[in-house]
Amino acid sequence: MPDRHRSIQRLAVCDEELVAGYDVAMLDLDGVVYRGGHAVAGAPAHVEAVRARGLRVAFVTNNASRAPAAVAAQLRDLGVAARDEDVVTSAQAVARLIAVRFGAGARILCVGGDGLRAALTDCGLTPVSGLGQDPVAVVQGFGPDVGWPELAEASYAVSAGLPWYASNTDRTVPTARGTAPGNGMLVEAVAAATRTRPEVAGKPEPALFDETVLRVGGTRPLVIGDRLDTDIEGANRVGADSLLVLTGVSGLGDVASAPPPLRPTFVSADLEGLWVAHPQVSVDADVTTCAGFAAVVESGAVRVRDTRAATARRDGHAEAVALVRVVVGCAWHHADTGGSPPGTSEAGEQVRSILARAAP
Repeated sequence: MPDRHRSIQRLAVCDEELVAGYDVAMLDLDGVVYRGGHAVAGAPAHVEAVRARGLRVAFVTNNASRAPAAVAAQLRDLGVAARDEDVVTSAQAVARLIAVRFGAGARILCVGGDGLRAALTDCGLTPVSGLGQDPVAVVQGFGPDVGWPELAEASYAVSAGLPWYASNTDRTVPTARGTAPGNGMLVEAVAAATRTRPEVAGKPEPALFDETVLRVGGTRPLVIGDRLDTDIEGANRVGADSLLVLTGVSGLGDVASAPPPLRPTFVSADLEGLWVAHPQVSVDADVTTCAGFAAVVESGAVRVRDTRAATARRDGHAEAVALVRVVVGCAWHHADTGGSPPGTSEAGEQVRSILARAAP
């Protein structure tokens, strides 16, 4: 991995296809590869094309409820080429942290789903369900059946002084019916009862990224995600480049108002951004320009003009990347020079219009 604890002030430049600079793609799942029970449009083909370019592919998820084999099976059902070993979960990362500290055979109070128990077993640990079974530590991960008895048992164990680990602290989890409380909310229940905080393995903490490198390899990773507070902040913490796609949780307005620790290296409307250049964003006085677009902040919102000749040759996906970049660059400059985060709804409509024209 590159140097850790990097923060992003400006969008980076890439003069060729973005994938050309990397040897492993670390893809988040929900919001990047699929949404609910359906693949994101074009995602299966993009994953296949990334492999064809010689990059390793890792599907990296904070969700600890399912074993990698179950996740890979879901991906294959959606048309995404995935082997079991391509999936890396926060359950695997937290199990390694615990195994390194306590060694094989250690009894661990497990509060979570099948994926967490399987990860502990795979690391040679022994999951148990009660404090009376003499565990040496507590680990907590999301499971749809976790309820008050399990949270109470975790609280008793943490209050007794046992080291406490959490797979991740995502406050929400997407479901087929919408957004529901995630593991972070369950962790907060135990934290409130014990006035203690766990050691966390999942994004944005480094352990899950380190686990991915150990399992998949590579020296030049590109982290591809849809959440600023997990995927992008995590990439910045480990010094890896990142691509934020706008197909999931974080929208254009969120990126435009992001503080430096949450800013991506690159941003694109979708995974098509892997296959185009990411041109220079320049600022002159209060005017931001990028590849024929000019943006200023007026009346609290980013306003964009197309400065290209009407006859200029246009590639819709490259256009969309340039437009997103000029909006984000303008907003970051405005915020970094003392302004309030500007609105981006009008610019977002322009992006959607360009993508609609580019659709086959």
